[in-house]
Amino acid sequence: MFKFLYSWRFYSFGREQYQECMNYVFSHNLLNLRRGNMIVAIFAMVFTFFPMLIERDIIKGFVYLGFAVIAILMSFISNYIMQQINVRRRVIYLLIVLFYLNVIFFGIYLSVWTNTDKPATIFAVFMIGALLFFTNPPHFNLVLTLCALIFFNISAFIIKDLDIWFNDMVNSLVAACLGIYFSWHFARLRLGLEISTTELEDERNRYIDQSITDELTQLRNRRDFFATFSRFLSNYRVSDDWLCVALADIDFFKFYNDHYGHPKGDDCLRSIGHALNSLSSLGVYAARVGGEEFAFLWFEKDSSNVNTIVTQWTDRIRDLKIPHEKSKVSKYITMSIGVYIVRCGACHDAQMLYDLADKALYTAKGSGRNCVVIEGDDIKQYKINPKDSD
Repeated sequence: MFKFLYSWRFYSFGREQYQECMNYVFSHNLLNLRRGNMIVAIFAMVFTFFPMLIERDIIKGFVYLGFAVIAILMSFISNYIMQQINVRRRVIYLLIVLFYLNVIFFGIYLSVWTNTDKPATIFAVFMIGALLFFTNPPHFNLVLTLCALIFFNISAFIIKDLDIWFNDMVNSLVAACLGIYFSWHFARLRLGLEISTTELEDERNRYIDQSITDELTQLRNRRDFFATFSRFLSNYRVSDDWLCVALADIDFFKFYNDHYGHPKGDDCLRSIGHALNSLSSLGVYAARVGGEEFAFLWFEKDSSNVNTIVTQWTDRIRDLKIPHEKSKVSKYITMSIGVYIVRCGACHDAQMLYDLADKALYTAKGSGRNCVVIEGDDIKQYKINPKDSD
């Protein structure tokens, strides 16, 4: 019994997956609310013309018109809510309830009040159709159906003959059972499809992320760097005047691997990758483009701000205090950095800018390593020596 109830409430999909998919499904319910209300409005408008033109029953015509007006107003409300960013689930539930009541009372009026001597087939169709129009939790549909049955049977009992009311009661109960079952079944299919789609999308995103992420350092890889580089060359804010391209090498990393071993070398790269990943808080994009070579991209308003960025950068590497006994410049791991800055929009050749940054890196290496060399358009080359690492 518990297993049946668990499945009936869709929790067999997993409670978290069910909640996540229901949030997405509710956006579709809003779209269906707009469409459903327009269908009801058109249907009610068609019924409005018959009593007014043929039967000359103005009161009946205005009743039908009232259902149509309510449906049109609710369609406009649904359209307005769809344009909002954050919509509370209770609001959507309320709109579904109002739509259902409008449809049910429309069906009761057609099947009971205007057809006292005929079985209420239209009401059964309306009740099943209204349930199938949305993807709701089954207990919510159950409450709606019970309310519809109570309203319908009370109305039929008051107005219709006893034998016709008995037939209507049996027919409405059968229709209610069919509506609840099929609405539950279709909702389950919709949720299952949505969950499968979500899982496929998540798996696709994982594959994409793996294809552009360096497994060891968790930085972006060379492929993603050049793709991002192309975007940086064409997409920048009005407040951005300079594009900065930087390349960095770990100083004497071959000696580090030879002395400490490759497992320690991997640990070193992981620590540096973690430190460089934190540069994203400064607006700096970081990638590992080679064994011990890293590349960086960021925008600046003022070219003098580059000094602040690279100083924080070298400080974070220094603060790691990774021992390097075989280094010729420090007893800890250090980096040589080459930066090239260019005015935004002045150049669209990523490879050329990469080569210029690489040239600045080699200048830093030739200047004794453990330093930063900065150059660029209209900027005279200069060198920054980091704080004492010893």
